Amino acid sequence: MTQHSASRRELTIDGRRLSYLDHGPATGRPLLALHGHLSEGASFDDLAAELGPEWRVIAPDQRGHGDSDRADDYSREGYVSDLTALLDHLGTGPVVAVGHSLGGINALHLAAARPAAVTALISVDTPADLPHQEPGPLAFLAGFPYTAPTREELISACGPVGPMVAPTLRPLPDGDGWRLPFHPQDTLDSERQVHGDHWATWLTSDCPALVVNGRTSQVLPAEQAASMASLRPRTSLVTLETDHFVQLQDPKGFAQAVGEFLATL
Repeated sequence: MTQHSASRRELTIDGRRLSYLDHGPATGRPLLALHGHLSEGASFDDLAAELGPEWRVIAPDQRGHGDSDRADDYSREGYVSDLTALLDHLGTGPVVAVGHSLGGINALHLAAARPAAVTALISVDTPADLPHQEPGPLAFLAGFPYTAPTREELISACGPVGPMVAPTLRPLPDGDGWRLPFHPQDTLDSERQVHGDHWATWLTSDCPALVVNGRTSQVLPAEQAASMASLRPRTSLVTLETDHFVQLQDPKGFAQAVGEFLATL
């Protein structure tokens, strides 16, 4: 694996902190990497390492996630406005946007809203049509506490999900306890607004695109992934032997698919 460096930086937007990881040299070609729910920018560390110094991977903790502050609004407009402010702040010029799940939805909306800012899209197991569900797939979060006096208590309160979130827990600023890297209710509000028909937005942009689909995905059916690639010009499809959490389950395969697509640009 290629050695790389990452700096944690932050930007203040309307009084909120937006934290982001900046991998690689400022001279690298810019790639904006957007994580999904229950995740954060660090989920793209392996990809940044594999791509090496040619690429500058900018991976924000999107609003309400990781080290970024909570927000009052988790709409597409809210998320995209943060990304626009970040790109304007960094002055990178056009970027390749890669997004997983929530991040994939935000990436395709960014490309549609600011086509000059996005030169290519990589949609990672992100459906163009995600039907509304009741209860939603993240309904289990409703019983989670946001904070606990000790790290062990917080892990225990999260039940089977505890081991997954354990490495990402944050100490509270006053040292009086620990918190999750996401607020359960905020995440439920955000997830609710991801559902819907995004086909028109997906087909609005015309930059080169790659659809990455997990063969056993619980979120993006193979038939829809194939349609996303066939109905949109200059769009290709790669299927990996994973479920929805593609870059977590097959980081090497994911990095290879991304790298091969980037080499065609």
